[in-house]
Amino acid sequence: MIRCVIFDCDGTLVDSEYLCNLGLELKLKEIGIVESAEDMMVRFQGWKLATILESLETKHNVKFDDSFSLSYRSLVDALFEKELKPCIGVEKAIQQLDFKKCVASSGPINKIEKALSTTGLLNYFNGNLFSSYEIGSWKPDPDIFLYAAKMMGFKPDECVVVEDSPVGIEAAKAAGMHAVLYDPNNKHMDLNCTAVISDMMELLDVIT
Repeated sequence: MIRCVIFDCDGTLVDSEYLCNLGLELKLKEIGIVESAEDMMVRFQGWKLATILESLETKHNVKFDDSFSLSYRSLVDALFEKELKPCIGVEKAIQQLDFKKCVASSGPINKIEKALSTTGLLNYFNGNLFSSYEIGSWKPDPDIFLYAAKMMGFKPDECVVVEDSPVGIEAAKAAGMHAVLYDPNNKHMDLNCTAVISDMMELLDVIT
């Protein structure tokens, strides 16, 4: 029986994937590297920043210092302030879910808080926000979801994970949890998971 819903953040609760990659496109352009936000969204969906930067370093034969990551995150914060919105239907769906709820994301905790605060979703989670940076483990490893379940007081098979990325679905399945793919643009039709939804309002139907 499902007792807890664990949400990913970027691309699941908040429509941030394009903004995050736009920030990266702009920062790369400053040092003469051409990469489009749209292409990076496809290539790097669900990846942690360090792995993304390692891939770009290899491709372009460059080395990013710590200041690059810091200035990138600062730019993304500014873009969030101006343009970040919740994913369509997510607030109404959350309001209708009579389950314990939390967020488990590969992003830093301050980024999660910023995204949810900016979009008016923060109060729905009662401080139950969990970051891969807290435990030093990133998707597709299952540790962040297992950590979230433990902190919430539930067994893995009592939890459903709502994710928008293949690496997130892989992590949820490895954790022994029910995996629901949020795929509004039908990008991952071949993924094997518990259910696929294109609208967040469908979530209640697939977990009850």
